[in-house]
Amino acid sequence: MELFDVYSLYEIEPVKGEGSYVFTADGTRYLDLYGGHAVISIGHAHPRYVDAVSRQVAALGFYSNSVENSLQKRLAEKLGRLSGYDDYNLFLCNSGAEANENAMKLASFATGRKRILAFSHAFHGRTSGAVAATDNPKIVAPFNVTDNVVFAPFGDADAAGKLLESGEFAAVIVEGIQGVAGIRVPSADFMHKLREMSIATGALLILDEIQSGYGRTGRFFAHQHAGIRPDIITCAKGIANGFPMGAVLISPAIEAHKGMLGTTFGGNHLACAAALAVLDVMEAENLIENAATVGSYLIGKLKEIPGLKDVRGRGLMIGFDVDGSGSEMRRRLLFEKNIFTGGAGQSTVRLLPALGLSKAQADTFIEAIKQLVK
Repeated sequence: MELFDVYSLYEIEPVKGEGSYVFTADGTRYLDLYGGHAVISIGHAHPRYVDAVSRQVAALGFYSNSVENSLQKRLAEKLGRLSGYDDYNLFLCNSGAEANENAMKLASFATGRKRILAFSHAFHGRTSGAVAATDNPKIVAPFNVTDNVVFAPFGDADAAGKLLESGEFAAVIVEGIQGVAGIRVPSADFMHKLREMSIATGALLILDEIQSGYGRTGRFFAHQHAGIRPDIITCAKGIANGFPMGAVLISPAIEAHKGMLGTTFGGNHLACAAALAVLDVMEAENLIENAATVGSYLIGKLKEIPGLKDVRGRGLMIGFDVDGSGSEMRRRLLFEKNIFTGGAGQSTVRLLPALGLSKAQADTFIEAIKQLVK
């Protein structure tokens, strides 16, 4: 049996990680500014994380959600306190796509409505409902096409408002910052208007913080830069530093009914131990503050480099465009400078490093990109 041909692979296999570095079997070291697609939040093989996961798997790795699990309650308390949403309820699942599926389902239950408003260039996942709300024809199969999802131009509050006036929408779903689209940052005005219009028309506001959340932008969630509070927030990626996990934060105004949502693996003992370790490290090492400081420094330095275009982002969620092929620039960074980066579209390079990235490591990247652009 062979693997299904899904991804174009670089001919490099990391076998070990440490902080913001990964290593191949021959000991070659690479600076990781991609974090496995924003997943590595506290760094590779953080000792506190390794210890917590190791101790938990040695004690009890899994039991179903038919019994009490005090780790879930501890996680809900700590996540609520650090995020500023301590009055919200928490549903745990296995991935970002699953979190968005449950968020939209919950909105439909709560409002009795069918339709979802999403935005151009959105990416919400690859499962059925999530991909239906994703604006990418390449991954939307005929089975996923539905009249229940309508798209408005990202950033156009007036267009969104005209659609919402019908009163047919269960929810508006929007990313805190569009990641797969190439780091598209919504304005505070746009986010405020979405909040106001959703309240006025009885739709719930879902903030997809799967890539932009968990401290990446220098606030716990990206939407907090705009000072709004959505009805539902979805999380994944950096929530457990590589262990598969997703979460839905739910306003207390949304009533829960037993059986409404469910999961076999979601919130299992090992996942919760990993997620608690992530929050412990984020708090102890001030990683959200570091993401804000080092991210601002890195964005400022990138803007000084002639040849880079439209440097954008917040914290350690950064994108910029290059002349020519972004994928070729990423390849050169990897094979000539030993630096992992991400991409989007034809010309965009994306940076999604661990939140503990240092200024010295940022400078390493700045010098490398300067040389390649020159």
